[in-house]
Amino acid sequence: MRQRSLIAITAALTAGALTLTACGSRDDDKGDDAGGGGTTVVIGVDAPLTGDLSALGLGIRNSVDLAAKQANSKNYVDGVKFKVEPLDDQGQPSSGQTNATKLVADKDVLGAVGPLNSSVAESMQKVFDDAKLVQVSPANTNPALTQGPDWNGGKKVRPYKSYFRTATTDAIQGPFAAQYLYNKGKKKKVFVVDDKKTYGAGLAATFKDEFTKLGGKVVGTEHINPDTKDFGAVATKIRNSDADLVYYGGEYPQAGPLSKQMKQAGSKAPLVGGDGIYSADFIKLAGKQGVGDYATSVGQPVEQLPSAKEFIANYKKAGYKEAYEAYGGYSYDSAWAIIEAVKKVVDDNDGKLPTGDDTRSKVIDAMKNVSFDGVTGKVAFDEYGDATNKQLTVYQVKSTDPKAGWKAVESGTYTGSN
Repeated sequence: MRQRSLIAITAALTAGALTLTACGSRDDDKGDDAGGGGTTVVIGVDAPLTGDLSALGLGIRNSVDLAAKQANSKNYVDGVKFKVEPLDDQGQPSSGQTNATKLVADKDVLGAVGPLNSSVAESMQKVFDDAKLVQVSPANTNPALTQGPDWNGGKKVRPYKSYFRTATTDAIQGPFAAQYLYNKGKKKKVFVVDDKKTYGAGLAATFKDEFTKLGGKVVGTEHINPDTKDFGAVATKIRNSDADLVYYGGEYPQAGPLSKQMKQAGSKAPLVGGDGIYSADFIKLAGKQGVGDYATSVGQPVEQLPSAKEFIANYKKAGYKEAYEAYGGYSYDSAWAIIEAVKKVVDDNDGKLPTGDDTRSKVIDAMKNVSFDGVTGKVAFDEYGDATNKQLTVYQVKSTDPKAGWKAVESGTYTGSN
């Protein structure tokens, strides 16, 4: 995995024959009966629905809700009506574990979408796996969740067979950012900051590893307390380090204030982070000091994908108050992967949902072979449960307009470096 070549920029997300279509734009309606009456299948959602990260969490919830509504309106699985059960984890592992336990206890739940945070996922995986309940995350990027703690040492072992994700991992995201900023951004000296959490620390480590391999220099490192918004001491260290780039491993509630405070302290270096800072709320928090900052995020911009046009239109038509944000398309595709797996189980049981204790296990088995043309491109999973779609995009803040400030500057597929 560590054998690498330069970033290969690709022109499209999908290639080859597509076996199914599930992008919220189906023309093969089977009728207007919402689920056709019959059996109710619950899809759980775990995400931060309140608190600092709620902008992303509400987009996840709404997009899953939209997928269920689309499936029901088209009677996509005969005799099955999908219902969504959203639970709030507030970005806290303990809450995520409690929510997983609650979803497992409901026999009607055959799948769960979420969570947002990799640290929360760590607390949920065993609960779901013990109950043989499939989990599909649209946002977790820590490689260890699917490939084990020694993934970077050449020993990949899948810890939990019930866990899948539609987002690509930090093993790709961090190096992708490093290559762009070193080769095209001409940045040579980086100050690395992280929030000590699973996602942030892991992402920062993969960025730092690639940046130094390319010839870049790490001029300072620091860990911050994610529960505070006063980063004055760190900002001073950044200014004194003469860094021409600051990489932050963490999320937008801290990244925005950090960007503002380090610029106010005199640093001219842009801040760059991963998908955890790619949000309109980052722009609100960073203000004018955030202009010029960067973020990477999974996939290509949804707004630019032909496959996402009807998802966007349907989302708007549904009247959700909150934006679908960075993970909307991936959340829709995660929910639809569960719907496709349930459909396969029903089809294999003469058109009826099985009633045995092994129904959840059958959904997991079906998920392994799910393959369809989704909002974000081809949706399928490898032997670890990871997304086969490895697309990434670099964004830059071009203005202080939260709705239009982020602009894509590079999209491609990371294939390693020599």
